[in-house]
Amino acid sequence: MKKLATNRKLGRTTDIRMAMLRTLTTDLILHGKVETTLPRAKEVKAMADSIISLAIKEKDNFEMVDVKVVKAKLDSKGNKETELVKSKNGKEYLKVVKETTTEKRQKDMPSRLNARRKMMKTLNKVKDEKGNNIDLPSKLFNEIAPKYAGKNVGGYTRIVKAGPRRGDGAEVAILQLI
Repeated sequence: MKKLATNRKLGRTTDIRMAMLRTLTTDLILHGKVETTLPRAKEVKAMADSIISLAIKEKDNFEMVDVKVVKAKLDSKGNKETELVKSKNGKEYLKVVKETTTEKRQKDMPSRLNARRKMMKTLNKVKDEKGNNIDLPSKLFNEIAPKYAGKNVGGYTRIVKAGPRRGDGAEVAILQLI
């Protein structure tokens, strides 16, 4: 009799297990490797391989678009330029001088946008040391996907067994991007 393929429960309730796997997947994409137990590594490997293959499939699916951008005009020191303006009731106030420019930006095609949303379901939002958001889907599309572009489907991650853990004897593994 064939055994049906099921996902591992990992001794957690569904919401806690999914949060843990999302965190591990996010760390793997962000740092390139993560150390965890063997069953967790096997679950994360499946999640990571699926989003990497999604990124490879959609990496070049965008168009360049001219976008009109309105910004504050800056002086030589990098400060905003202001001008003195008179209001309707006769009071004077400082107003920031605006300048309009056009920039070329990437616009995702619908399937790439859908892929980006699927990735954001699988990954957590991350901030760097300065508190700025790190755009993980962009990292997947621009850095990781070109690295694996010529490779066949799957096999973007590697599990290396590191032996039993001190304390509870759990089998430890290092999951890394190849």
